[in-house]
Amino acid sequence: MAENIHLEIVTPEKSVVSEDAKIVMAPGTLGEFGVLSGHTPFMTSLKVGAVRYVDTSGKERFVFVSGGFAEALPDRVTILAESAERRRDIDIDRAKAAQKRAEERLARERDEEIDYTRAKAALMRAILRIRLAETRSI
Repeated sequence: MAENIHLEIVTPEKSVVSEDAKIVMAPGTLGEFGVLSGHTPFMTSLKVGAVRYVDTSGKERFVFVSGGFAEALPDRVTILAESAERRRDIDIDRAKAAQKRAEERLARERDEEIDYTRAKAALMRAILRIRLAETRSI
């Protein structure tokens, strides 16, 4: 039987996950990657998306991350995220309000005071949070 790997997901404010897992999958900037025990060490940047992992009981878990970095070692994966929240902690109403605000900003005619790149990023984060939160049946 394969050994477990320790997963740590932290933000500047808190530790979000610290537990053993059978496998960890994360949204790298060059594509999704998976890590099992004994993996070759590497580091990569992360894009906005979901970190998926299978806990030691076999249940699949999800954590939303909005960028950051991941380090894989043979016995652990450490994710340093700009922000992160477990799927069960996502506030759908808050995410929908953020989506609406971002869409309103993007719908305005060119306005010197609007940072369109930032508004697009906020929209993407909101949409991904909503999608993840609404798939609770997985």
